Amino acid sequence: MGSIDVVKSQGRLGYGRTRRRLDRGHRSKPSRPVDDRGGTDMGHMGDVPDTGSTARAAASVVSRRTVLGAAAAGATGLALGGRGLAASARGMADSRERKAFLASAAIRQPGSLPNPDVAPGTESLPEIEHIVVVMMENHSFDNMLGMTGRGDGFTLGHNGKPSESCPDGKGNLVHSFHMPSDCQTNGVGNDWNTGHRSYDNGTNQGFVIASTGESMGYFTGSDMPFTWGLANTFPIADRWFCSAMAQTNPNRRYLFSGTSLGLVNDGLPPALPPNGTIFDSFNKYGITWKDYYSDTPSPLVYIGLGGKPAIGKGFVHIEDFYKDAAAGTLPQFSLLEPNYTISSEENPQDVQFGDQYLADVVHAVLHGPKWSRTLMIWTYDEWGGWYDHVPPPAAIPPDDIPPDLPPGSLPGSFDMYGFRVPAGVISPYARRDFVSHAVYDHTSILKTVERKWNLPALTRRDANAIDVLGMIDLKSKPAFLTPPRLPDPANPGTTFTCLATGPGQIPPPSAVTPA
Repeated sequence: MGSIDVVKSQGRLGYGRTRRRLDRGHRSKPSRPVDDRGGTDMGHMGDVPDTGSTARAAASVVSRRTVLGAAAAGATGLALGGRGLAASARGMADSRERKAFLASAAIRQPGSLPNPDVAPGTESLPEIEHIVVVMMENHSFDNMLGMTGRGDGFTLGHNGKPSESCPDGKGNLVHSFHMPSDCQTNGVGNDWNTGHRSYDNGTNQGFVIASTGESMGYFTGSDMPFTWGLANTFPIADRWFCSAMAQTNPNRRYLFSGTSLGLVNDGLPPALPPNGTIFDSFNKYGITWKDYYSDTPSPLVYIGLGGKPAIGKGFVHIEDFYKDAAAGTLPQFSLLEPNYTISSEENPQDVQFGDQYLADVVHAVLHGPKWSRTLMIWTYDEWGGWYDHVPPPAAIPPDDIPPDLPPGSLPGSFDMYGFRVPAGVISPYARRDFVSHAVYDHTSILKTVERKWNLPALTRRDANAIDVLGMIDLKSKPAFLTPPRLPDPANPGTTFTCLATGPGQIPPPSAVTPA
């Protein structure tokens, strides 16, 4: 599976509150033009190069998650004035030359501070008191947002449908198509080999051959009304790539530590990163944090963290998030976790439960007393096997640890991002009608918190990443100080289209034509 494997909770959805609406609310429609400002992102230092619970609770979570144990049986280029540095490093055939370049003054190193003139742990963005991160699972930009009309999505033909297609290896083309329902099957794959075959030497024409025709499906505002409404209201990034061409666990490791430590699959090797995780940095410098989990704390992709009491005490249930948000007592950093069996949007889930979960947590932030001082970042951990038309660019390798490739793996390294994923920011300071074209990956979240609290970089990847501050404007009157009205989320509790009717024919016959 391409995600944190979990066991279903006993009959509950495992997240804040389950809505059972009698209607589905109005649908979000693509009404905004693509932003063509070239990704200048001239926010507060956004693209300016740097100058310089309880442990027992954590253990119980681990013991309950038996499937977790089964695994044991160019952001860089833009931040540094162009993609040339990452591309140059990737193009060096001589390993000694490459290592020397990556250790040179041209590349910022682990331990470097955003501002070397002040002490680590120093506050630098007083306008923002709280950073909240929610990471969903397994969807590409085109699959989820390609039809919004915002950013670099599908190219539409005269019939209003996407013109993108991929060969099936049998003499046919499978064209991008609207999924017959909000149902997914297990027809898409996202492991190391599937990703590299989909990439197909930079053509992105291998998705169907590497997986199935389902990979060409996409969702619209009729399926995901809240997600689309969010993307049509607040800034999105159309060059946010997952950190590695790999599954969930490696990509979430990048979010927590700036590296996967060589991991390319959903295994759980016990080693911890040599420079620690961002949670270790928070504890060291007195920054408050909580991981509000629904069924599994995803920092346990580093399974060894379950044995660290100072980390385990930060794992609390998602119900506490709603209480803390309403009371104005959120910590300085919050990580929000969907139920990884039901509402994370990984296949074969009904994606509308994810739309509902996202609405729950976003509304809790929007209508909490600390909204005026909050920056929320939402994204997906990886592409899940779904088609995307933008080839991933070169990336700075996080460290000198090569991919731990199982037998039969295609060659590759960590000098390239994975495919694009949906991402954006939610804040009173968010720019109106803005699409960022800067290159981000999950370590851009690390870079954002490192810049806010002047924390040492964990790896080369986050040291050279772009933060998300270009999508907000801290110098002008907040554009969203009054929370905007967003569409109601989907309500699978009343429709049950997937559960009652099944997914339908995927791909539909109309999507397949002779090559």
